[in-house]
Amino acid sequence: MIVMKFGGSSVKDAEMIKTVTSIVKDRLDKKPIIVLSAIKGVTDNLIKALAESMNSQYNAYEEIVAKHKEILSDLGLDAGAVDEELEELKKALEVNSKVRQNDAKILDYISFFGERMSTKVFAAHLNNVGIKANAFVSGDIGLITNSKFGKASMLDSSYEIMNQNLSNLDVLPVVTGFGGKDENGEYTTFDRGGSDYVAALIGAAVGAEEIQIWTDVNGIMSCDPRIVSNAKTIPELSFDEASELAFFGAKVLHPRTILPAIKKNIPVVVLNTFEPDHPGSRILNESKDIDGVIKAISYKKGITIIDVKSTRMLNTHGFLAKLFEIFERYKKSVDMVSTSEIHVSMSVDSKEDVDNISKELEGVAMVKVKEGRSIVYVVGASMKNQIGLAGKIFSILGDNGINIEMMSQCFEEVNVGFVVEESKAQDAVKLLHEKLID
Repeated sequence: MIVMKFGGSSVKDAEMIKTVTSIVKDRLDKKPIIVLSAIKGVTDNLIKALAESMNSQYNAYEEIVAKHKEILSDLGLDAGAVDEELEELKKALEVNSKVRQNDAKILDYISFFGERMSTKVFAAHLNNVGIKANAFVSGDIGLITNSKFGKASMLDSSYEIMNQNLSNLDVLPVVTGFGGKDENGEYTTFDRGGSDYVAALIGAAVGAEEIQIWTDVNGIMSCDPRIVSNAKTIPELSFDEASELAFFGAKVLHPRTILPAIKKNIPVVVLNTFEPDHPGSRILNESKDIDGVIKAISYKKGITIIDVKSTRMLNTHGFLAKLFEIFERYKKSVDMVSTSEIHVSMSVDSKEDVDNISKELEGVAMVKVKEGRSIVYVVGASMKNQIGLAGKIFSILGDNGINIEMMSQCFEEVNVGFVVEESKAQDAVKLLHEKLID
């Protein structure tokens, strides 16, 4: 059994749906479970439709109707295949024009219509070409979450329920991505990109042989090809390497995607719907380390540095705990930490609550905040065998007038991360890719 997740660009129109059908048909012997995103552009239009409804406008809704009707017509399917969902959506928007809600709960409910409709369209097409299939809402087959709308977490009890509901079906299941339902039956989402995560959760639940993420690029690249035109596909990565890349800038995978796969030791394969014969990238529990090989250069922009200075750190315990208690109160994650005798520098990826955090930190230390930074990451498990890599990075960037303001490298290093001015980040990425990977 395998899980195959297809993103919005893979089902953007009738021709792509036919392509995906061909890909699935070639793998029917592996008993696939399909996880779908919304048709490309529909989620954005749903969010727009919710905002418009507060002014009794329905332009985005009409675009959603037209898009689905066009695809159904082009596929030769019943024009009313998703009328039930469209009518429910219309009524919800009309009600919202009076009550004017715009909270996370109603946003989850409205934005989930995209997956509810794409799965019905695709299942209808599969049946039309002779493949027996049913569309399923993830929450209805057991993917139950907490009620943290917009950023939900699945309940552990869901694994067994999903396994029971999916393992003995006599039809090909086409399941909604994006999220699930809470215990009250309300739609919840895992944030944008969460369809990858749904695929991994289902894969872990059924003990899949493989979790396939079908997207619009040839796997995970050594760099963003928009920055480095000759970026290469990475054939094989470890879970650790892929985790670092997913979190620190690579957009192919949702950051949480591979966590369920890690726990179950299930390979994750990133493939290209537009080039289905390309082998893509394979993510394994452990990949082969090749001495001297750096696998990828990634970066994350919009970084703010909070620098804390205090002589009270000298020969004392508990000082760092006091600092991070403040971040905990604001639910603020820290990406990178560097320390010296009397300094702690921390990076965060948004400005939200930075002013309030800084004011509280000033109660125990001197604080400086620097905005407009980026973190550049050099990723590769084999780095632990490379003597002088940090020095080489410093030399490459220093020779080209790029200053490193902060650096972090763990003992069992999978990546070396460092902070530069945001205006210099892409230049740094290009230089390091040229010198370390090309």
